[in-house]
Amino acid sequence: MPDPIAAYHDLLARGALAADSHAELERAQQRRGLTFGPRPVCTVLRPRFLTVGQYKFLRDTVNALLPAFRKVYTRGLADPAFRKQFRLLPWEEELLAVEPGFDEPSPTSRFDSFFVSQDELLFTEFNTETPAGAGYTDALTEVFYGLPVFQEFQRDFHVFPLPAKPGVLHALLGSFKQWQGHTSEPPRVAILDWREVPTFSEFVLFYDHFKAMGIDARIIDPRDCEYRDGKLVAGGFHINLIYKRVLITELIDRCGLDHGVVQAVRDRAVCMVNSFRSKMLFKKASLAVLSDEANAAMFSQDELEAIRKHIPWTRVLEQGMTVAPNGTPIELLLWTLANKDNLVLKPNDDYGGHGIVLGWLVDDEAWGKAVADALDTPHVVQWKVRLAKEPFPSIENGALHVLERLLDTNPYVAFGSFTHGCLTRISTEPLVNVTAGGGSTVPTFLIEER
Repeated sequence: MPDPIAAYHDLLARGALAADSHAELERAQQRRGLTFGPRPVCTVLRPRFLTVGQYKFLRDTVNALLPAFRKVYTRGLADPAFRKQFRLLPWEEELLAVEPGFDEPSPTSRFDSFFVSQDELLFTEFNTETPAGAGYTDALTEVFYGLPVFQEFQRDFHVFPLPAKPGVLHALLGSFKQWQGHTSEPPRVAILDWREVPTFSEFVLFYDHFKAMGIDARIIDPRDCEYRDGKLVAGGFHINLIYKRVLITELIDRCGLDHGVVQAVRDRAVCMVNSFRSKMLFKKASLAVLSDEANAAMFSQDELEAIRKHIPWTRVLEQGMTVAPNGTPIELLLWTLANKDNLVLKPNDDYGGHGIVLGWLVDDEAWGKAVADALDTPHVVQWKVRLAKEPFPSIENGALHVLERLLDTNPYVAFGSFTHGCLTRISTEPLVNVTAGGGSTVPTFLIEER
């Protein structure tokens, strides 16, 4: 197959295609409210292309890893001694006992990975609590179909979308059906998060999608919820299904364990997706549990091979002996201090790149301070992975520029069992996140030659 990226960029160099496509991209995002805070979600003129073979490899790798994550979750739920490896806080332990009413703790989730080639695909995080971006990537898919350059490109290439919103809705409704049992009350959905968050525009996309599917929904701030007479309500709206976008930690920190949302979930008065139990695998320590040789006996040979190939070496940062990536016994804290250029330090429970320190970008003093500070609250240390790169075109000061950017590959998972869509984020900075420098989201398409 001819190089689709080169072919796309060649089209942009012809006539007014680049300028016309840039203008339409800006207009379309403005019309649809595709913003992250004040910024447009997408700032480049080319989407991400995956071949059918690449997507199949990504999907098959996810399928190989999911049973291993399920095993450590199941054992962790049943075995408090084993569960200590996840470093749950006392209040998280308390909420772990809340029965959600459905089988899968995270009916909608997302892996974050770096896909350099089919010989180098590494999953660095597993977002099982509040996986965002599905609304943005689906809306951008529709926007790109309207760009002049994309229409010209389709003369020579077939492109196929990878919708993600339907998987989220399917997971919500399937979980709600399990939760309610034999009753047939229709869902009344609260898209739940703080009204001031920069992702609010994505909540609007989901609201529109739910309404289009005939589902009664509201965007609701947790501070507006009340639990009275056995019902969770907000402004007269009776909620029986929560699409939880608010982070559990923020909900408890701001509102406490006795908040109406928490009480309603405890009493099975409302179905909340994802559940409080999603916290366990959301912890960065879940990757340490998988990659630690001390836990190898609980996995099959196929699972061990998938972990070895696709989960980077990860450990909870603490004093004590463990095994280095090369198999050598080490004292973890001293070894971490001496090997900063190959290590990433991450808070055990955070999002959006907050608190992450890339060892190769800081000096010895800053690294030593970061390691010392990290001992106060649970952190993990993870082996550096190679970042994927691709050139992306954009219009800056009226001129077309093609700039190499880093990108990640983030497949969504429905019901903890199958891939359903894919988010791609690009950045000019090594911390690839929409909040990072030069950060942008682009839609992902499957591609083949006509």
